[in-house]
Amino acid sequence: MKTDSKISAKKSWAKAVVLTAAEFPMTQLSVKSGKIPAGLRGTLYRNGPARLERGGVPAGHWFDGDGAILAVHFTDVGATAVYRYVQTAGYQAEEKADKFLYTNYGMTAPGPVWLRWTKPVKNAANTSVLALPDRLLALWEGGPPHSLDLTTLETIGIERLGNSQGQFTYSAHCKCDPISGNIFNFGVTPGASTKLHLYKSDRTGKIVQKATVALDGIPLLHDFVFAGKYLVFFLPPVRLKFLPVLAGISSYGDSFAWKPELETQILVVDSETLSLVSRSQTDAWFQWHFANGFVTKDGEVAVDFVRYADLKSNQRLQEVATGETRTDAEGILCRVHLNPQTGQVIGIEELLDTPCEFPIVPAAEIGQESRYIYLAMYRPDVDIVAERYGAIARFDTQNRTLTIADCGENRYPTEPIYVPDISSEKGWIVTVVYDGNSDKSEVWIFDSDKLDRAPVCQLELPGVIPLSFHGTWQNAV
Repeated sequence: MKTDSKISAKKSWAKAVVLTAAEFPMTQLSVKSGKIPAGLRGTLYRNGPARLERGGVPAGHWFDGDGAILAVHFTDVGATAVYRYVQTAGYQAEEKADKFLYTNYGMTAPGPVWLRWTKPVKNAANTSVLALPDRLLALWEGGPPHSLDLTTLETIGIERLGNSQGQFTYSAHCKCDPISGNIFNFGVTPGASTKLHLYKSDRTGKIVQKATVALDGIPLLHDFVFAGKYLVFFLPPVRLKFLPVLAGISSYGDSFAWKPELETQILVVDSETLSLVSRSQTDAWFQWHFANGFVTKDGEVAVDFVRYADLKSNQRLQEVATGETRTDAEGILCRVHLNPQTGQVIGIEELLDTPCEFPIVPAAEIGQESRYIYLAMYRPDVDIVAERYGAIARFDTQNRTLTIADCGENRYPTEPIYVPDISSEKGWIVTVVYDGNSDKSEVWIFDSDKLDRAPVCQLELPGVIPLSFHGTWQNAV
């Protein structure tokens, strides 16, 4: 990664965002400390924006960066890693032109206003990943996924998962039922009559069932939750002003309006039939990510998520792309209890009063009651407006205790991924850490039961991996 004196006065995390990342080929990783656990066998995949500049012009939002995938393969002979950009059509065209050519979440297409509406939206393929038995999918909000080779990360092409009809959008936050193996996801088709498309796929990724639900206006819908018998959607009172976007005058990110008077809408869907069970409204809030959902013993649905008071976090995420944040917009881990048949909210409780994000539970417990939630959070006594997450943690939902892994000053971990041990009941937490002190990236492995202790292993990566969004783990066959 190049150095740039312009960011020297900014926080260390800026170097892992604003500077263009370089790919690297399959490389054997050296062990910096400790050793790789014998029961850690499989592959970590991570996706995130890796290029936020073209021809000296910065991208308009963190969400606009071209997606690049990191794969770290753990075998009996050690760990190897490869890092590659997803070769989308938009990425290839802009590489050749060395300038931005397309509309994106935080950008309008360059050129005369009267011609911008003719330019398509670039599929950035930069948000998350889904590991299928024979291929990896790079996921994005506003279009179809891209298929990649599981080992080399070579881009194969656009993937429609057997869906051959019309416009196809496939969210970055699919949910895998650990019991049936079914994969659930959604897509939104905006317009005068906005549609929420529901998808159920088999283990191979092929869509085997679809349904459609009409939505009011054009909401900002990023994630949902699988709660066993139900799929639950929270639609915050955010609406897109579509005409300025359609005319090329304004970007998507700048055209979302916070309208608390509309309240948050709750949709409950039967996960077996994909039919709408209930539609209701409650107090206004916003959320990006859910941790999990499950049906309680008395038939209620409990949903754990990071709740925001409003949409200010969208502005904060836009600022991340500049390497300097000024907007105070933090979320709190909460649990909502609701009646699935009516959608009525029975109660909301604050689980953790500390700002946090990227909540996950072990993949084997998705849709079921899970004791532990893993998340990213700030180090103590830092300026949370200017800083990024410098710690990961485990929250115990039973005794309401928090165990924190403080990564140290100027070190920034990604979303923690829980990995089951292949030969015992143990579990590991794997995260990619950017060390701003040395301007290097590393893979850190923690004992999931001892997060407050030093990592059991640290692996050196051959290049800097920009702060990424989401990842997954695939066990060795």
